Amino acid sequence: MTLLIVSLAPVFIILFYIYFRDKYEREPLGLLIRALLAGVIIVMPVIFVEKFLLVLNPFQGKISSAGYNAFVVAGFTEEFFKFAALYLLIWRNPEFNEKFDGIVYAVFISLGFAAMENILYVSEGGIHVAVTRAITAVPAHALFGVRMGYFFGIAHMYPEIRSRYLRLSFLEPFILHGIYDFMLMSGIHLLLLLFVPYLIYLYINGFKKIKELSDSSIYREDEQEE
Repeated sequence: MTLLIVSLAPVFIILFYIYFRDKYEREPLGLLIRALLAGVIIVMPVIFVEKFLLVLNPFQGKISSAGYNAFVVAGFTEEFFKFAALYLLIWRNPEFNEKFDGIVYAVFISLGFAAMENILYVSEGGIHVAVTRAITAVPAHALFGVRMGYFFGIAHMYPEIRSRYLRLSFLEPFILHGIYDFMLMSGIHLLLLLFVPYLIYLYINGFKKIKELSDSSIYREDEQEE
């Protein structure tokens, strides 16, 4: 039970933070729960595809294999399924009516995925893995979700730039996720030293994007009140 609590605590802390940053018009709980469950559900097909791609690895070298595993097996597969779930769940939903909504739903899907993934890892690795992932992997999934939702929300609101921003809503989290995993998988000491600064960069940039779209919703509310 302790491991389960430690595994899920960072997930719910971030979920509550994102939920309460949506100050203009909070999303219906039913749809948020569906987004969270969508993230949980996609874990199974992601595991299947990742195992399949691992078998197809064409590289023999340590660095090239790490790159393949980081960008193709993990980064591409996980962010593709998150993006697909996000698009299918909310793109045409009438509740998706603010740019910040993109961040909310993308983070909920990402954290549903992170929660299930965390339980699987922690059940094998124990409390040390739980604590480590609480400050690294779980927030990283949320921050990849912030990037995805940021571009996704803007794409939905502005048809003139929709195609470009939809591509960015997948490509940016995919690349950032790949870099994150490659730093850990490559075994290159310099990259391991740069891992913490990279994580700090993800935090800072993520909070900036949250503030930007959250504030834009507040400004719209002020305009409507006038």
